[in-house]
Amino acid sequence: MPRFSLIVPCYQVQGFLRECLDSVLEQSFHDIEVIAVDDRSPDGCGAILDEYAARDPRVRVLHLPENVGLGRARNAGLPYATGDFLFFLDSDDTLTPGALRAIADRLAETGDPDVLVFDYARTYWWGGTRRNALAELLGARSDTFTAAEHPAILDLLMVVWNKVYRRDFVEENGFQFPPGYYEDTPWTFPVMLSADRIATLDRICLNYRQRRQGNILSTTSRKHFDVHDQYRRVFAFLDSRPELAGWRPLLHRKMGEHCLDILAKPDRLPPAARGEFFRRTAELYRAFRPEGADLGVLGGSYPAYRLRQQAERAGREGGRQALRVRRAAGVRVRRALTGLRALRPLDENLVLYSAFSHRGMLGDPAAVYRAAREIAPGLRGVWVVKDEEVAAGLPAGVEHVLLDSPEYLRLTARAKFFVNDVNWPGTLVKRPGSVHVHTHRGTPLKYLGADLLGKPGARLGFDVPQMLRRADRWDHSLVANRHSELVWERAYPCHFASARTGSPRNDVLVNAGRREAGGGGGGVAGGGFRERYGIPADHTVVLYAPTRRDYVRGGHVDRIDLTGFAADLGPGHTLVVRLHPALATGPARGLGLAELHRRGIVVDATCEPHAEEVMLASDVLVTDYSSLMFDYANLDRPIVVHADDWATFTASRGAYLDITAEAPGHVSHSYRELAWLFASGGWRDEESARLRADFRSRFCEFDDGRAAERVVRTLLLGESMPPAGARVPEPAAGHDLLAAT
Repeated sequence: MPRFSLIVPCYQVQGFLRECLDSVLEQSFHDIEVIAVDDRSPDGCGAILDEYAARDPRVRVLHLPENVGLGRARNAGLPYATGDFLFFLDSDDTLTPGALRAIADRLAETGDPDVLVFDYARTYWWGGTRRNALAELLGARSDTFTAAEHPAILDLLMVVWNKVYRRDFVEENGFQFPPGYYEDTPWTFPVMLSADRIATLDRICLNYRQRRQGNILSTTSRKHFDVHDQYRRVFAFLDSRPELAGWRPLLHRKMGEHCLDILAKPDRLPPAARGEFFRRTAELYRAFRPEGADLGVLGGSYPAYRLRQQAERAGREGGRQALRVRRAAGVRVRRALTGLRALRPLDENLVLYSAFSHRGMLGDPAAVYRAAREIAPGLRGVWVVKDEEVAAGLPAGVEHVLLDSPEYLRLTARAKFFVNDVNWPGTLVKRPGSVHVHTHRGTPLKYLGADLLGKPGARLGFDVPQMLRRADRWDHSLVANRHSELVWERAYPCHFASARTGSPRNDVLVNAGRREAGGGGGGVAGGGFRERYGIPADHTVVLYAPTRRDYVRGGHVDRIDLTGFAADLGPGHTLVVRLHPALATGPARGLGLAELHRRGIVVDATCEPHAEEVMLASDVLVTDYSSLMFDYANLDRPIVVHADDWATFTASRGAYLDITAEAPGHVSHSYRELAWLFASGGWRDEESARLRADFRSRFCEFDDGRAAERVVRTLLLGESMPPAGARVPEPAAGHDLLAAT
């Protein structure tokens, strides 16, 4: 008996069917059967299904004698299912890699519940991907529950394909799909309300394809009236189960919301049928109205509903127009205020700080700020933050101002110094005499700035000329090595001077490395991170920090099977994963990382605000092409570069040096090589130490542990300090790709 029976009804999807079937049959979990139902499809679906069945015994094909529709096609497959769990997969959707394994593991963990609900992402025909907006509901409970214990679960999209169902539970209750559109509604509500044990999986297991055309529910047709019969079936089910009567108000409300949502969509109903649909919805709403329930807009007429909709649309458009007017006026006001305040002298002691697009006290600017408070308490440091939520996360006693507020306008017009790791907004007008210190965000490996002009994919949506106009405000560009100095002067052809200060954020790493070299022991500064995540003190912590890719929309590519890597590392090891900051809020973590973190297989450190704490807590770094490697080298701990797609990466983004030839440690070109490096101990052998020493001599050249102090004394106070670079020997001649340009 297989673990899963996947029932896949097919009708006019020949262009998508192979991708769907491949996503199932190529899963790492093989204990499945596929029951593919050819719903008398007039295209090539039947032949494609027969082809797959001929070469894979797990596939069984049913050819229906007539077209019966999606719901009854699923019913046709049910008697042939022998698996423990049923999975109804639409034939234009796809499973994500590793989905069935993750579902199987969660089922085992929760003791085979009646229903398991998992996450999905919408994948659009134009290439975009958007995660389910209510994904946080899936991580709210780790145990099993009923709908009564966690009613918010019913706020999720009530569809059949984001769940698996215990087959015995379905058969015991006699659940079947009705004919017509919206057939998921009278299946899903009864199933969820009847289940004694529901579990969730906070992982994107399915890609819900959003087609430009051809989607049944986006077809203009009177068949959308079927939704009324589907809700009649839902309430008939409630009437047959008196113990579920308490759900009537919620289902009544959801019925009204669902029907009005169909009416509001311009592509669902023929224009001549819209009034009739409203009237029938209102009749249904009154017929099943619980005592005391408000009829709301459905208590009025269709003309009144239309007037209300038109008024709401006009209000939204008026709001957008007002916002455009306010923004334009704001620009004029800023310019006028700047002109007026230019008559007042600059405040020589005022320093404005910002980091990561106003997301808090982070990175190099934070290190400079802390040094300034200690060295030059007379300087007034103010942080620019994007909103009150960020402001609430600042340490006590840190002065701040909200971006674009009146106080922000006042301070930007008077400040002498501006310290940032990204460009200030274009509306900020630089006054003569003000000083802009640009810290950057690490040593560059991949192309940046003007060099992106030759990489159209990498600069998609990025206005290079505008960025350079903003960079024209820089006075000082901080560099940690001569490589960076060359890159910044080439990538940003502006009027700044390079300051060989080192990277302020790396001071903590440099000084930790010195303590270790002096016998102080490792992991002390990172102990807080280990303690927060329950990592044993004697574990070897492997930090995996991949960067984003420009050759895929969204930037995320799974290059390593994290579950397999964690298992191959073996006992006494903890795998910590830190994705690129640009991937923190997208669907990337939902593709398995969040669930692996919950299960204790890995530690997800993507949202840790201070990367240096994560680095200090680790014993070895595994990365592909993240600039984190240049910072990490200051710790003088092993680094492994996993470069299995280097050619593709450089073709799409470009790189300033061949990191596979000038690596800070061993390079793996496949997962097999990576696993061998750790199994054999090669990751920390003498050759890795030699490679790291060469790398450090070149790219940690100006990092001496006093970079933040140097910025404060030389750039803010105008004092002198010994030059950076005495810590390591003069760099050897390298093979920087800049030399050829």
